Order: sequence, then C-alpha cells, then structure tokens
Amino acid sequence: MAVYSRRSLLASSFLAARALRSDVKGQKSEVFESEWSRYNDAATEFLVYRLTDPAYASTLPATYNRVISRNSNLLLYCCDRNGSAQAFRMNLKSGETQQLTDRKGVDGVSLMLSPDNHSFCYFAERTLYQASLMNLKERAVYTIPEGWEAGSGWNISSDGAHATFVERRGEGSRLRSVAFVNGAARTIFESPSLMADPMERPQHSQILYRKPGKGIALVNSDGQENRELRLAPGAAGPVYWTADGRSLLYLNFPDDPKQLNSIREHTLDQDTDRLIAPTSQYASFGSNRDNSVFVGASRNVASPVILLMLRITRRELTLCEHRASHPETAAPIFAPDAQRIYFQSDKDGKPALYSVHVERLVEKIEDSQ
Repeated sequence: MAVYSRRSLLASSFLAARALRSDVKGQKSEVFESEWSRYNDAATEFLVYRLTDPAYASTLPATYNRVISRNSNLLLYCCDRNGSAQAFRMNLKSGETQQLTDRKGVDGVSLMLSPDNHSFCYFAERTLYQASLMNLKERAVYTIPEGWEAGSGWNISSDGAHATFVERRGEGSRLRSVAFVNGAARTIFESPSLMADPMERPQHSQILYRKPGKGIALVNSDGQENRELRLAPGAAGPVYWTADGRSLLYLNFPDDPKQLNSIREHTLDQDTDRLIAPTSQYASFGSNRDNSVFVGASRNVASPVILLMLRITRRELTLCEHRASHPETAAPIFAPDAQRIYFQSDKDGKPALYSVHVERLVEKIEDSQ
C-alpha cells in the first residue's frame, strides 16, 4: 500500500486545483502568467517594457482617477483577452495578472481604485458596482433609473464615502451623487446641455466638470455657485487637481494650431491662470504627485514620443516613441512613487500597455499614507 506524506497530499491537491482552474477560461479570479517583454527604443535606446500582448486590447481607465495602488505595486486596467471587456489587475512586481470581473457591459474607462486601495469600482451597463480586491466579492451600489443613461466620466470622493457622476437624457444631463454605504442618491443640479468628467476638488466641497465645447466649470456640492472658470483662450485638454485642491493643472490647446500646446495652472482662490511651460505639442500629459515633473505624449507626426519635463527648468527629455495612432490615447501617467511611467499604444497591433523605468531621472516619492 502506498504511503503519502501530508506535504505530498497538499502539493497534489494544489496542482489539481491549478489544473482545474487552467481549464476554465474567461472567468473571474483566473490568473495569467506575466507577458512582459522588453526592448530598446529605436529613437532613444531607453529600455521599454511591453506589459500586455497586443493580440488583444488592453487599455487604461481614466487617468485622472486612481488606477495604480499607493504602493505602486498594482495596476487596474481593462482587457478583452477572453472575448469581452473585463477588469484586470496586474502585479507590477511580477507581471502576473488576474481577471476581476465576469460581467456584461463593463465600462473599462470607469475602473477605479478606492482611496484605501481595498476595493475597486466600475460601471457595467446601467449599474455602479463595488468589489473587494481581496475576495472579489461585489455588490451593486446604484442603478441608473429608466429614462436616463450613463454620461461620461465619474469620480470617488477622497474619503471614499460617495461617488459623483453624470446621467444624461436627450441633450440634457444631471450631476448626481450616491453614497456607498446605502446607495442613497441625490441630484446636485441639472443642465439643459451635456456635462462630462466630474472631479471632486480635494479638501473642498466643490466639483469640477466639463461643459459642452471648451469650458471647464466648478459647482458647490449643494448645487450652488455654479460658474465657468476663466482659463486661457483655447480648449482645455486633460485636467488634474493638485493634492491640496488649491489649483488645477491642465493642457491648453490654443485656437491657433501654429502655437504650441502648453501646461498651465489655474489657482482658484486668486482666480489667476499662468503658464507653466510650452510643450512639444503634447496631446495628453501626467504629473508626479508633487507636480515637479511632467510626462507628455507628443502629437507631432514626425516625432510621436513620450517626454519628461522638469518643471523648474522647462527642459524636456525624450524617453521613447509611443507611435499611437491617436496620440491622446497614449495617456502617460506616473506611478505614485514616480519611479515608473505607464502608457498605452496600438503601435504593435491592438492597444497594449507599456512602461519605462525613470528611477535614475526622477526622485522617488514615498507613500505618505
């Protein structure tokens, strides 16, 4: 009679479970091995990591929201590797990925980490869901009422207590807030036109949002004092709040296409708007946490590259080519510790995620929370 040790029995059970899991494709909790590959950029010789396989589409959520954990070890993204768009997380140390959802109509742009990094949220069809990152157990927080549909963009408050989003009906829209604890919803205000991309102002009871056309507006959380901000002439591209909520940083697209796109800062209490730096025609940009270094994706057809810019000197350094067919989708962002930059591109096929290490160029920022 064969004799088995406890260790061998445990090992065989683990292998059997793993084999069973590997036979089930496209389901929540499925784990995939790293697909990282690396190459030296043709333009700069910087080392670039391709993190996902371009045989299927992998995309970043809205980059003004939390998509990388505070410790810079986890990346939240959307991928259709199993036939439909689903939420995934990537271990940024090992490259291993895990499917987090198995639901119809997942909006990949809406994926967002909670402020405490213990859960993530997303919209699927008409419903807002919250799910634990530990056990992937999820619950429906709120469902958009009949007669309304989801608008563009949403945001979670810095304390994680509620979400702010847009609902639309015809040419009109309304700004809504819903509490995570009980799903109670209220309307902040309604507009006869379409709003988009609400962003709560840090340390203030106010919400930023986009108006139709070029405008950016601010409204109190009770719907009062709704006003358009006096930004520089032209269109406002990506917008980010500073950590203290005193200012917002934005990319300005001048009306004259011969002028350079620029990064600007609007200080709300003083109602002032000033130039930070002209750019090499950035289509999108990001910033490290203290706003001392910027990263941009150029829309220059002859030089479709990712660049670093030091704020104090306004000097740029080319990191690598992005060659995205739509430069605005490259959407480069810093990890919270500022040691990695992530962006997306379809240069190798379908949209894939890429990374560049910049620890020799940018000072590390420690997690203060």
